[in-house]
This record gives sequence, C-alpha cells and structure tokens, in this order.
Amino acid sequence: MITTAQLTYIPLKSADPRESVDFLLELVAQHEVEVDVNYLSTSVRGETEVVFELISDMYETMTIEGEEFRFHVELLSPVADESLDIPNK
Repeated sequence: MITTAQLTYIPLKSADPRESVDFLLELVAQHEVEVDVNYLSTSVRGETEVVFELISDMYETMTIEGEEFRFHVELLSPVADESLDIPNK
C-alpha cells in the first residue's frame, strides 16, 4: 500500500527554527519516499510502513534533541501499490 502524509513541524522556543527544519529534511531524505517541500509543510509518499517509520523517526529524533515542538501529521487513505518516483539512494 502507498500512503501520503503531510507533515508540519513547528519548532517552539528555538533560536534558529530554520536549522531544526533543515535537520529534519535531511532525515526525510534518508527514507525511500517521494518528497514535496512546501513553505509550511512537507508531503511524503511511499510504502505505508516506510511513511510511518519516518514519522516515528522524526518524532523520536526531535524528542532526543530536547526540542520543544508541534508536529502535525495528516494522512491520506492508502492506495494500492503503484510505481513510485523515488530517487536512487
């Protein structure tokens, strides 16, 4: 199954919020998902298990970093497997 998630990460009380966002975008790039970065959110599309692993990794990473944040996740209903346009790793 293929899942699409829209992720919005909002760093709170951060001296340089852009640095936290860039750090998470690097984490996203390590997963085999299609990525669409927008001004206020990032959409990812991939195998359901990979998308959920990514969401968990992002949450755990920022928790370990001691960040205060809001993390909004919006999920679309899954669709049957189809060809993904994921860059080669």
